[in-house]
Order: sequence, then structure tokens, then C-alpha cells
Amino acid sequence: MEEEAAPLPEPSLFSSDDGEENSEPSSSKDGELRRKEEDERSRWRGQRRAMCWSGCGRPNITCICPFLPSSPIPTSTHLIVLHHPHELRANKLATLPALCRSLIRCYAVPGRRIRPGSSPLLDCLSTSPSSPVLFLFPTFDSSKPALDLERWAADTPPDSRAEPILIVFDATWRHAKEMATASIPFLSRFAVQVQIGSGCDTRSEGPSTFESGLVLRKEPWKGCLSTIEAVARALRVLEPEGKGVEIEGMLLAILRAMVAFQACHLKMVNPRPRLKKKGKGLGSCPPTV
Repeated sequence: MEEEAAPLPEPSLFSSDDGEENSEPSSSKDGELRRKEEDERSRWRGQRRAMCWSGCGRPNITCICPFLPSSPIPTSTHLIVLHHPHELRANKLATLPALCRSLIRCYAVPGRRIRPGSSPLLDCLSTSPSSPVLFLFPTFDSSKPALDLERWAADTPPDSRAEPILIVFDATWRHAKEMATASIPFLSRFAVQVQIGSGCDTRSEGPSTFESGLVLRKEPWKGCLSTIEAVARALRVLEPEGKGVEIEGMLLAILRAMVAFQACHLKMVNPRPRLKKKGKGLGSCPPTV
């Protein structure tokens, strides 16, 4: 006769004392790690939410107050910035707030075009101009190029270009072009259109943040400048000798700091190759057998 096999011990639903002793250190370590991770995340979220309202108005982790001048810079140039209503709300990389905190004679005018009533200063100049008025925007029509700012300054006597009025447009390039086009009927009565250098080259692609320390976001064409860089280049020409170069250096230092913060959060992305759409070039394809 075969002997009956001894019944196997049923698995216990409860861990043994040895198992409890062995699991306590690992569970305590896991809990400690989780607490540290949660503390780190909460601290990071707190830093991200904290804003520098008393200074630059940016998050504390990207504060540029150390790069701003201790007091707004006095200039002989009056700067009027027409900014798109959506620019400051939608564009987190707008340079206008830093520009307004850096220059005394900087006046921000919200709107989509400059017209009578937009600025009391421009209304007075439109009837009896006492100072030269320039609006800075490149022309995309090669047959009607804007005047180079340096050439205008060289051809204009110093007394005739004292305390100039400079108008710039702050928006995306598509919106800025619309704003400039809508403002020309009023500005053409008393203002001169100028540009920095040769303006924009629509045949060449603009640089990206990885290619230049002065580009916050990729520009559509070569020669496109951000608002603060365009103003810095213009003030170098319009301000008295020596002072303009100093102001340009201060404004570009602010822009470099903003670009450095932005570059820390960017990742290099390889562009996808463009594929031809179906149906194109079928006439040149060899016949199939």
C-alpha cells in the first residue's frame, strides 16, 4: 500500500515575525524617500509660483532684477511703444516690461494702430512738429526701403535731431506688420520711417536661441530683432556720443540674462524632413509594369 502524502502547509495570510522585521527598514526608507520627493516638489512649486512683484515682475527663479539699472536711465530720446493688446498677456517672453523699468522716457501705448488721440505728445507734433519723429520698422518691399537710421543721423545736423521721438511696435511680426501698416496713414504726415541697418532679409532664415545670445525665440527672418534689442541699437545712434553706447550695453545685458534663463529650459529638436504631398510629381514617375 502506498503511504498517504503528508498535506502541504497552507500559506499563511499573515507575514511572519521575521518578514515583518525585514520589511520595516525597507518600508521606512521608501517612506522617507517619498517624503523627500514631495517636499522637493512642493518647494519647487512654491518657487515657481513666487513672483518678483516689487521688481521685474517675473518669477523669482528667473528674476532679472540684478541686471536692471538701479534707477531708470534718463535719455534725450522720447520712446513711444505701441504694443498689441495680447502681447503682454499671451507672450511670456515680452521684453517691454524690462524696457519700461529701464528708461525714464518710455511710454507704452496699448492698441493696434497709432491714430489721433493715441498719444498727446504725437497729437501736438502732428500739428506743429518741434522735434524729429521717427518710427522704427523695416520695409519688406525692396522698391521702397526704409531709411537707415545711421544714415539719417549722419545726414541730419545735430541741432535738428535733438530730443527725437522714436516710435516702435511691440508684437509678433505678423501683428507688428499689421499695426505699422494701419499707422502709416497718420504717421506719414510728420514722421520718418527708419530701420536698423539693411532691415530684414526674407530670403534668409532667422537665428534661434541656440545660435545667438540675443534671441529669445526663433526669428522668422535674418535681421529681425526683439523690441529691447531694436531700441538698444537705435539709442546707440540717437543718444549723444558715449552715452548711447553705454545705454546699449545696459539694455543688451538685460536681454542676455533673459536669453540665458530661456536657454536653460530649451531642448534641441531636430527638424523633421519635409515630405512631398501625394500626387505631386506623378507625371515624372516611370510607368509601373
